[in-house]
Amino acid sequence: MFTTNAYAMAGGAAQEGGGSGMEGIVMLVIMFAIFYFLLIRPQQKRAKQHKELVGSLKAGDQVVTAGGIHGKVTAVQDTLVTMEIASNVRVKVNRSSIVGTKTDQLEE
Repeated sequence: MFTTNAYAMAGGAAQEGGGSGMEGIVMLVIMFAIFYFLLIRPQQKRAKQHKELVGSLKAGDQVVTAGGIHGKVTAVQDTLVTMEIASNVRVKVNRSSIVGTKTDQLEE
């Protein structure tokens, strides 16, 4: 009795499941599109903005580091930025650790 029910259920599912392969592919494409527009694209946009910020640093800019140090850029080298954080107190930080300028934070 149980075996006939199982075969009947399996046969019915096999007949209806003919188009399920295409539905699965469509669902995967939709999920990838959602991930792209909600996660990947905004991250790429932020990375591009950060690259432009780091590339446009010049002496005299008021900046903020990833560690929260506020200071004024006094010199810019290839990978280092010298910042003055107080009178006659200068520190060197990696260019990539600069996360924003004071004017950026005022605009937000």
